Amino acid sequence: MITSIRGPLAEATPLRAVIELSGLSYEVNIPVTTAERLPAVGQEVKLHTHVVYREDSQTLYGFSTTADRDFFRMMIDHVSGVGPKVALSIMSRLSLPLLESAIRDGDVTTLSKCPGIGKKTAERLVIELRNRVGSTTSSAAGDSVPTGGALSIGGGVITDAVAALSVLGYKTAEADKAVRQAMIALDGEASTEQLIKHALGR
Repeated sequence: MITSIRGPLAEATPLRAVIELSGLSYEVNIPVTTAERLPAVGQEVKLHTHVVYREDSQTLYGFSTTADRDFFRMMIDHVSGVGPKVALSIMSRLSLPLLESAIRDGDVTTLSKCPGIGKKTAERLVIELRNRVGSTTSSAAGDSVPTGGALSIGGGVITDAVAALSVLGYKTAEADKAVRQAMIALDGEASTEQLIKHALGR
């Protein structure tokens, strides 16, 4: 099984990356949350991958961290009605810390706003994954991303900043995106207060 791929980034869109390796170009399906962390075209990138084999195709899915990839696998393996495309859509909408928090808290409303899933699928996510959340390493420091520098993902810091922005009137997905972008801009090392200030443009 192909567990990762490293090479120069040849092309990139919000849902697709093309990586050159040994004279071949590999198309990798990625969530928006990974696309946000990609380096500039031409620079080297490493993606942690999952391969879906069909009778007539082989599809690569790539993620900036092993925790993201493992959560993707967990969704498609344990939640009925959630295949690779739906799982990718969910992870494009919300960051992993917020997804895990929503599942732990049984926040069906937030989950059901992800494209491709409704209330019933959101409920299945909670029921099937609540006891499994925490088996991934999204909250552990040092899980690096391929942007030329390490980005420590502090799950608690991110969820706290998102919650604060939500109180200020941001929709959950908008708050999550603003915090993700702030975390990247601050090189992955920031307090909750710093994230909020950056997200608010202060």
